[in-house]
Amino acid sequence: MANEFVLDKEKVLNDAEQNGVTDFFTNKRKEALDLIDRLDMIKPDKTRIYNWDFFTVEQPFTESSTFDSLSDLPEKVKEVVEVENVENLYVQHNNTKAFVELSESLKSQGVIVEDIFTASENHKDLVEKYFMTEGVAVDENKLTAYHQAMLNGGVFIYVPKNVKVEAPIQVVFYHDDENASLYNHVLLVADEGSEVTYVENYVTNLESANGQLNVVSEVLAKDNAKINYGAVDFLAKDLTGYVVRRGVTSRDAEIDWALGLMSDSNVIYDNTTYLNGDNSESEVKIVTIGRGQQILNFTTEVIHYGKNTYGNILKHGVMKENANSVFNGIGHIKKGATNSNAQQESRVLMLDGKARGDANPILLIDEDEVEAGHAASAGRVDELQLFYLMSRGLKREEAERLVIHGFLAPVVVSLPIESVKNLLVEVIEDKILH
Repeated sequence: MANEFVLDKEKVLNDAEQNGVTDFFTNKRKEALDLIDRLDMIKPDKTRIYNWDFFTVEQPFTESSTFDSLSDLPEKVKEVVEVENVENLYVQHNNTKAFVELSESLKSQGVIVEDIFTASENHKDLVEKYFMTEGVAVDENKLTAYHQAMLNGGVFIYVPKNVKVEAPIQVVFYHDDENASLYNHVLLVADEGSEVTYVENYVTNLESANGQLNVVSEVLAKDNAKINYGAVDFLAKDLTGYVVRRGVTSRDAEIDWALGLMSDSNVIYDNTTYLNGDNSESEVKIVTIGRGQQILNFTTEVIHYGKNTYGNILKHGVMKENANSVFNGIGHIKKGATNSNAQQESRVLMLDGKARGDANPILLIDEDEVEAGHAASAGRVDELQLFYLMSRGLKREEAERLVIHGFLAPVVVSLPIESVKNLLVEVIEDKILH
């Protein structure tokens, strides 16, 4: 079975040492390697993964390029970066920091944007305080331990107290080595009273790849902080994927997500937000298109611990050809989270007879004085909408295309960088037509 493996632990540590991994992360690798054999594999709802290859890695670290200026960036990166207007940009090429530009204003205010290994040396106390301590735990399952053991890239972003970051911070993970696996970790911390917009892109110029995608993002909003987290993933097929994006809010904090999940691989997605502080909130907007033989499993959860918290999940997906998706939306109001409000909507359009979509709204309510609601549907494109558009002179294919764009628009309009919006629109167009 593909999920059974024997990990060469000595080789993992030797590879890390040869690539200059810091003592902190070497110790974290050892911790994970000691745990991994004792942990259970994930068991995603209604998705069989026994033959998915999450673990075969020939070489976790690969040779990559660095770029001296914006003009040197690869064309695929320039497609998502407004080169003439960008102020704050981090680019990773496969597993290597390739380019960093941070405005002098943010530097003077103490904002940190560094690759995660360098940050563990330059900002040891911060990284040790927050790395896999609040959002994701190493011992959750076999794949979270594997992530910590194999970590080969990622970025650390810290916004100090009361700093308002005006221009978005954009991070691009550029993947063009078919044998490179991505074990990225994003650690984003907005300290008390701060605000930041973070936009992340996974882009590739490959049609297929041989590796694994095991990505963890930890997004932490301290008291009265606000984080807008946007992402567009567009990676090649045959990258077996496990993507975890977790948020944690303190008192009066807010984390809003806008995720365009457009990779062509088989992926298990886990997007969970913990509303720990009173009066905190989170809006989650996700769109996806599946095609070919693709299998996608999405668990999106907002867990309410604090009083007067608000969570809203909106997920729209389009499945083509033989693609198969599972949408699990979970609003969980814990005991004591009085006056909280959990809302969600999950909808899937199936364009072809063999496409499958499963939308499962789940409300778990442990408290009486709350509000909660859900909506879910899985079906074909609305024939009345098509009829209306066709009556205005459009062909059926054009009408269907417009309906799909409108169906996916809630996330597109939420992205704060015009070039990223344009990329997502282009990706949607490509997936509809091909």
